Amino acid sequence: MSSGQKQSKSYKYSDTGVDIDEGDALIGEIGPHAKRTKRSGASTDLGGFGGLFDTKDAGFIDPVLVAATDGVGTKLELARKTGLHHAVGIDLVAMCANDILAQGAMPLFFLDYFATGKLDRAMAIDVIAGIADGCIEADCALIGGETAEMPGMYPAGAYDLAGFCIGAAERGTLLSPGQPKVGDIAIALQSSGIHSNGFSLVRKSLKFQVSPLMHQPHLRAMLIILAVH
Repeated sequence: MSSGQKQSKSYKYSDTGVDIDEGDALIGEIGPHAKRTKRSGASTDLGGFGGLFDTKDAGFIDPVLVAATDGVGTKLELARKTGLHHAVGIDLVAMCANDILAQGAMPLFFLDYFATGKLDRAMAIDVIAGIADGCIEADCALIGGETAEMPGMYPAGAYDLAGFCIGAAERGTLLSPGQPKVGDIAIALQSSGIHSNGFSLVRKSLKFQVSPLMHQPHLRAMLIILAVH
């Protein structure tokens, strides 16, 4: 290099706002939560390029796989404002596992996608602990996921979630839209509350404003709405 040329400045990944060490530490802390969800057929060791599941070990002979993906919508905004993140993790699993069950299949394993502008490890652990609890309720294993730290993509403290669930049923046993017939009895179950669908309407209708000075009845209403349903 000649004396007249300037040496280009070198950058580290951390200079961009992405903390790889923090991400690695997160994997270490959520590993025990994934292991809590272990079921037959699943490997819950995190950190590989892909999750593993053995349908034969899970007891299937000729399985048809059923896949579903979903999120929890703008309920995330209420979670962000209140600091209550655990429940949306459970909701994320429910939104996907329910779609599997509705087709007559058994949820088997789950993967999550957690995206944020700046990784808050404590918040992420809270969310993923909720995902693990949801997996236990649905009897499906948390076998992997992705944490994406993307500076500039989200406001401070905000994040987005997506879930992916795979289930299975023996060939010939899946439910289909054409099965119900005239004269069949439909059994309706009362809703346990507001679920994760429709929270844009909920937020607009109730005009929630969250602050440390929130009146106690208002806070109780918020906690009820944020509860897992």
